[in-house]
Amino acid sequence: MSTTKYHVSLAKIISDNGLEALYLPTSADNLYVSGKDINRPGLILAGYPKYFDPERLQIYGLSEHGYLESLDYESRIESLARLFKCNPPGIIIARGLEPIEGLLETAEKYQVPVLRSSGSTSGTMASLIAYLGVELADRITRHGVLVEVSGEGVLIVGDSGVGKSETAVELIKRGHRLIADDAVEIRKVSDKTLVGQAPDNIRHYIEVRGVGIINARNIFGLGAVKLSEKIDMIIQLEHWNSETVYDRMGLEENYINIMGIQVPATVVPVKPGRNLAIIVETAAICNRQKKMGYNAAKELMASLGMDDFEPVKQEIEVWNRDPYQDTSL
Repeated sequence: MSTTKYHVSLAKIISDNGLEALYLPTSADNLYVSGKDINRPGLILAGYPKYFDPERLQIYGLSEHGYLESLDYESRIESLARLFKCNPPGIIIARGLEPIEGLLETAEKYQVPVLRSSGSTSGTMASLIAYLGVELADRITRHGVLVEVSGEGVLIVGDSGVGKSETAVELIKRGHRLIADDAVEIRKVSDKTLVGQAPDNIRHYIEVRGVGIINARNIFGLGAVKLSEKIDMIIQLEHWNSETVYDRMGLEENYINIMGIQVPATVVPVKPGRNLAIIVETAAICNRQKKMGYNAAKELMASLGMDDFEPVKQEIEVWNRDPYQDTSL
């Protein structure tokens, strides 16, 4: 997993979150945020700077405003200086509050951006935490196809030429949606969640051997594509090997480990006559049923008096020949 530290421009944060710029020391395009977390600066304003993280955006709400109002002007400036001289990436005034006297002057002195949100303090914090969690998430790029099938995010992987893109086209024709083809950017947005999307320059495009490059959005319409999707399961396509024993009951619990998260996985052998789109569709629905507590294989084993059966759980090795393996964005 990459240890690269990512950042997002203040201009993008302002645009995507409907914020108002009250003071910017320079163009917002040249100002960046690299901290995922958000902070309330009440403690440092009150004189306790220990554990203060200067990389975090600061949310200034009614409590901070009320505290500063209770101070005389000199004490207020001294309190604001403790915050601004730490050079946080930005101060966001919530609730549409008017900046208290001395705030903008102190911000200008220390060259700290000041923004304003019309939302509540907690609402602004929640939306920004979710937003920065995606924008600054650890990420890798994997070779494969990501589609949304019956509400499940399915990452299809396998060797080149095995039929991943053709399967995606058939799934689109069956009413499902394409997120990415060929290269999938995978972001770890929480300890339990992976989200995939396509690189900007190849978004909505699919390469179909013998046909060439097609634009799924233009051919199949807006309903056939989606910008991003959570990765709920992985399907590994591989050429049929008569010497390999494939799971016929669904009693094996396979998974693939991506950035420390175990994602349910299924190996699907490919040979002429198999309808891969229908198989992927069925696998997605079965995966959803398992998440909801129903497993048809376990039910069958119970009906046969074998309800003490414990499924074998194992990790599948993939991407050992993947040209995109361990490529950070």
